Amino acid sequence: MRKETDLPKVKMIAHVLLDMPIAETSFSPAIVSHPFTSTGVTAAQNEDGNITVVDLLNNKEDYAKWKEMVGKQIDSAKNACQVFFLLNKPYYLTFLKFSAPVLSQEDLGQLLAHAWILEECPNQDRNVSKRELLALFHSVPPELLMDEEEYAVYQSLEDPVTVYRGVTSYNAKNIKALSWTLDRDTAEWFAHRFGEEGTVYEAQISKEHILAFFNGRKESEVVVDPKYLEQIMESPKPEMEMQMT
Repeated sequence: MRKETDLPKVKMIAHVLLDMPIAETSFSPAIVSHPFTSTGVTAAQNEDGNITVVDLLNNKEDYAKWKEMVGKQIDSAKNACQVFFLLNKPYYLTFLKFSAPVLSQEDLGQLLAHAWILEECPNQDRNVSKRELLALFHSVPPELLMDEEEYAVYQSLEDPVTVYRGVTSYNAKNIKALSWTLDRDTAEWFAHRFGEEGTVYEAQISKEHILAFFNGRKESEVVVDPKYLEQIMESPKPEMEMQMT
């Protein structure tokens, strides 16, 4: 891992992603898929400094104007973090997958934490495999992934650790994922969001296989290496446990 970030190479990777074609969806032009935009109708700055609405899907001049604007923003970035936050959130981890070799450990740790917390369903990013995600987390010392409070909780965990995961019909087959929680109520919320009747699972895992603890969304989330999860079972509801005792 590099001691210093190679910013020119980070910008080069960003430009490669910028050159990717915009993928339309069934909700286009309102919603599209691209590393630097989630909509086909957006805003761009003219040479006179005024902001205008541009059509990225049907107007080649507008598309060229938008690409030039984003390209200038990439080129003017003072650090890797500024480049990172230009990206569309679903592509945060994709960007890190390609830029990790040219990022310092400090930058990679900071940006990986941001990506994990801000990207919706990072466990199911189709551009980054579970093996690649684990490699990213293993490449950074835990203390560089967490803030002081999170790292204090991480260090205080007793061994082994009981973790919970709530799933719905959407992700019911993805039980052995990286994302679990220390809080059963949080898992219960995930199991029933969107009005679904999901399932809460619990498991045991050795502390050494917990890669990070994040609480930025108040979810007491732990990132684990799922191959070391043991005793995975449906978690009985607390009231059932009280009746049994």
